[in-house]
Amino acid sequence: MTDVTGVPVDVLHTLFHSDQGGHEQVVICQDRASGLKAVIALHSTALGPALGGTRFYPYASEAEAVADALNLSRGMSYKNAMAGLDHGGGKAVIIGDPDLIKSDELLLAYGRFVASLGGRYVTACDVGTYVADMDVVARECRWTTGRSPENGGAGDSSVLTAYGVFQGMRASAQHLWGDPTLRGRKVGVAGVGKVGRHLVEHLLSDGAEVVVTDVREESVRHVTGPHPEVSVAVDTDALIRTEGLDIYAPCALGGALDDDSVPVLTAKVVCGAANNQLAHPGVEKDLADRSILYAPDYVVNAGGVIQVADELHGFDFDRCKAKATKIFDTTLAIFARAKADGIPPAAAADRIAEQRMADARRH
Repeated sequence: MTDVTGVPVDVLHTLFHSDQGGHEQVVICQDRASGLKAVIALHSTALGPALGGTRFYPYASEAEAVADALNLSRGMSYKNAMAGLDHGGGKAVIIGDPDLIKSDELLLAYGRFVASLGGRYVTACDVGTYVADMDVVARECRWTTGRSPENGGAGDSSVLTAYGVFQGMRASAQHLWGDPTLRGRKVGVAGVGKVGRHLVEHLLSDGAEVVVTDVREESVRHVTGPHPEVSVAVDTDALIRTEGLDIYAPCALGGALDDDSVPVLTAKVVCGAANNQLAHPGVEKDLADRSILYAPDYVVNAGGVIQVADELHGFDFDRCKAKATKIFDTTLAIFARAKADGIPPAAAADRIAEQRMADARRH
């Protein structure tokens, strides 16, 4: 069933009536000359201009693309609030296979659409878009971050993303074992792309024992080449069952924590860089019921968004690192709130973020 515009009614119902909705603005963008079809979703500007990346992905349908934009932009509101940024949440998705249709013409057309929002939305990189792409978008839109240093940007944000996750792990260790060091702890990292690889370096420097897995053999070799002491699991299923695992770090795709993985997890802590790790509502309670401490993903992986937000003020790495270091304190505060309220950490983080947004609306 569709409405008069042909948009499936369930998407509009999500936007206007469900808990997953409540978005301020959703923009459908099309430029037939370049093949651009995009959705820009602004969930909240209560704390400031909406900030979030541009995902370029071959969605199975336009409805799926809209739903993804709604979910991702809502998540960015919470992430930016918990990171202490003066930004609301937004996200854009470009529909199509970037390997087949990405072009300068398409990116420039997209940049014009973002610019038409007059600064209500600030964009950056996400799945399928890169620093070079943001340099192109920035030619049409000054509200673009994640650019190259040559073009006034901060470049790759994976360094601070990994650093923030490491701070979240240290806080988890402090909360659970009374000591923020990971020395002697066995940590399993699923996904050793840019972020996962940097995370491994932090863990090894802190004296942790590391086990990794990745669907790409080349990514694994990038880690085990310089670090032969790192163990390799054949796949994620084997990694999460590793005997003696203390911490599991999902650093690949979302949905890593589901009805199949949670019952067999051997780790006592889950803290990783992947977005949307909880496959569905209720998984956070399943983790708590097994006494597995979950560090909310959008809190610990906020180093990247801290970096791109700083770009708007003239990027300063030391200033960004100092902000990312505070992820340690934020994570500890979430665990304390969860314990005080008798709720899982994911729910505690949501409450804190919602309070910050509500306070901003009242002023």
